[in-house]
Amino acid sequence: MNDGTQEAPRILALWSAPRSRSTAFLRMMAARGDYTVVHEPFSHVADFGEAQVGPFTARTEAELIATLRELAAREPVFFKDTTDFHYPGLLADERFLTEATHTFIIRHPEQAIASHFKLNADLGRDEIGFAWLAEIYDAVAARSQTPPVVIDSEDLIENPVGTVKEYCARVSIPFVPDALSWQPGVRDDWRKTQRWHESTSRTDGFVRTAGTDTDFVRDNPKLAAYLDYHLPYYEHLHAARMRVPN
Repeated sequence: MNDGTQEAPRILALWSAPRSRSTAFLRMMAARGDYTVVHEPFSHVADFGEAQVGPFTARTEAELIATLRELAAREPVFFKDTTDFHYPGLLADERFLTEATHTFIIRHPEQAIASHFKLNADLGRDEIGFAWLAEIYDAVAARSQTPPVVIDSEDLIENPVGTVKEYCARVSIPFVPDALSWQPGVRDDWRKTQRWHESTSRTDGFVRTAGTDTDFVRDNPKLAAYLDYHLPYYEHLHAARMRVPN
């Protein structure tokens, strides 16, 4: 934990494999009101060919990083993104890997795969995202004096106050208790990917939404192979997770 003297980051990022509760965390950051919140800009560039970042439009990873810098020069920026895509432009930008504060949120891949499969029965191995998430973590960790912050989303659900408070201390931003609740609804910047955010759009805080049975993951040979592939990457990140004080 820092000693409170470090300045709040101008660019604060949260990276996540899909279906790992990162959207709920974004809602909390939006409810704070002190950061301009950008929803999944890297994956929008990869999937749709462009991303809207405040008043700017970016069409490549390099343009996006430059745009995030330009926006952050005006106001602090928080973005969250998912690793169902690979981001070579991010990994190649040494400056961005160090100048932004990159943080991570994880969920057990068996749960993430079950939730993902419910929305996309044709999902491929790599888009489950834990291998690419660990790659970003390792790239940031190799260039940082302190290990990047990793949130276990189970901690976030079981102890939202303690988890968010510890996260805020680690990244040098004030803890805002009122931001732990928000108005349900769909954000405008979710429209292109709205079906992925239906459950979160109905919540007003960090709560456990109606679960998906996970037993079928091990019973399905393809999904079981996906789980076996991603589990070591998850365990690598889980070992580095932020410990939340009791």
